Amino acid sequence: MPHLVENLKIACATQRSISHLCRAIDINRQQFNRYINGQTRPSAHNLARIAKYFDLDAADFGLAPRLFRERLRKSNLGLNDSSELLKAFPGNLTALRRHIGYFQTYHRSPSWPGMVVCSCSRLIEEGGLVHVKSMERLRDPASGIQQFSKYVGLAAFYRNRIFITERVVGPNSMLSQTILLPFDEYQRVYLRGTTMGISWRRENLPYASRMIWRHVGAEPDLRELLARCGPLPLSSRQLPPTVRSFLADPSAEVYAVPAEY
Repeated sequence: MPHLVENLKIACATQRSISHLCRAIDINRQQFNRYINGQTRPSAHNLARIAKYFDLDAADFGLAPRLFRERLRKSNLGLNDSSELLKAFPGNLTALRRHIGYFQTYHRSPSWPGMVVCSCSRLIEEGGLVHVKSMERLRDPASGIQQFSKYVGLAAFYRNRIFITERVVGPNSMLSQTILLPFDEYQRVYLRGTTMGISWRRENLPYASRMIWRHVGAEPDLRELLARCGPLPLSSRQLPPTVRSFLADPSAEVYAVPAEY
């Protein structure tokens, strides 16, 4: 590819900084500098990752610079709206990496008044982004209801806060947003914050409530983790004292928007 170096520089000029680009692609900055200085060529794998970031094919970097600019411009025209949102992720990747692993999560929901909904989530780094994968299993023997939901999403770290956006996988998709406080200096177990979503048993009402995540390690017993999922009364012995205290506090009221609004 005789035009590779020049085209890499053209592509980099569309970004706010090379450091930001390297974080997004998860390529070492010194290694990337060698690419744009012509000291070494990216492997086929790394070139494919770079091309994917710009919504290009790896072969596009072999085009004459004039044609490459045109190809890059057309790509940007098609992605401007969505890419501006995607550029928000992962934010401070170094800070976010401290929270990689599995979590048991707990929150209150208007679908289960007086109960705590226990689910499980995982933060995993892939391709320079921190992905979120969650599972929620809800059973109501009295009504015969059984619900198993999967969520996928992305996490970002800004201003000492963790922002998580997820959607439900399946035909009845919806989005939820969670904001968590990171671990403090003296504890590495609980993330506390707020979650917003819609209830599934009360006319899809928008609601917001407290949320707390309990870190359970990098390789927990997944069967046991899933077995603990479900609605639990606040008095349940399965709730850790820290979780019960956080969710039972009088100020932890669930806020739901009435249907008549």
